[in-house]
Amino acid sequence: MHHVGHVDWDFSEPPAGYAGSAEGYASSCLVGSHTGAVHTELSISKLEPGGWTGLHLHSFESAVYVLAGTPVLNIDGHQNQLRAGDYALLPIGQRPADTFFLPVDAAAASVPPGPVSRFLGHYAGTPPQQEALRVDDRVRDREPAGMDTALLAYSGISVKMMVDRGLGAELLVMFMVDYEPGGAAQAHDHPFEEAYFFLEGEIEAEVDGIAYKLRAGDVLFAGVGSTHGFYNTGRGRVRWIETQAPQPPGRHSYRWTGPWQRLESQTSGNTGRPWLRI
Repeated sequence: MHHVGHVDWDFSEPPAGYAGSAEGYASSCLVGSHTGAVHTELSISKLEPGGWTGLHLHSFESAVYVLAGTPVLNIDGHQNQLRAGDYALLPIGQRPADTFFLPVDAAAASVPPGPVSRFLGHYAGTPPQQEALRVDDRVRDREPAGMDTALLAYSGISVKMMVDRGLGAELLVMFMVDYEPGGAAQAHDHPFEEAYFFLEGEIEAEVDGIAYKLRAGDVLFAGVGSTHGFYNTGRGRVRWIETQAPQPPGRHSYRWTGPWQRLESQTSGNTGRPWLRI
């Protein structure tokens, strides 16, 4: 199961349950139960100048990434001034309802910023490194030759982990991905859900046997067992934000398809398609 969509920035309504507890705040759900997701919800949000949301708790973990602007985030008892490239983990609040607002007024949102929370970070970007990551000139169906060359499956790719166990997350991960020209992830699937928000460039994708060209502003959801591969056959870099939920297990996170099935058989001693963690 998968879903492909595109961001439409023409939205103006707050999420359900925020009425009376927010002003100048709007959000649009891109991935959720309406796209077949069970563990994942991906949304984009806008906060107008002077806008605010009341202090609240969730019964789930959330991760945020700032695309533009300078919002103030109240988290972990501190006011934190954010900017583009900042990210944050909003830990679970353990309340019976999904979102529970605390009895505070809007003035709390204007408190001057304080110490930086341990749940925050910043991504300044990864410099181009096409030559450093180059393996060969093949993009699709690179032939595996053993575990020592398994990087052929994932080549020309830089990953910056942002929200994971190192930041305190227990239920999800969020990271930034950069594909150099010629970068590729050969076809595979996972025992967890993935959501992608494309920020820059254009990439060829194949999801459950269907070919797509994905560009900035596009959204992709890949459910458990959804086979997907990405191939940067263009001349420019490609960048996206990716989430995974639940967090990938310590073993059996990947299952390769195509010519990589032979590598799985050689390394696992099995003839089927066992989960293989690279």
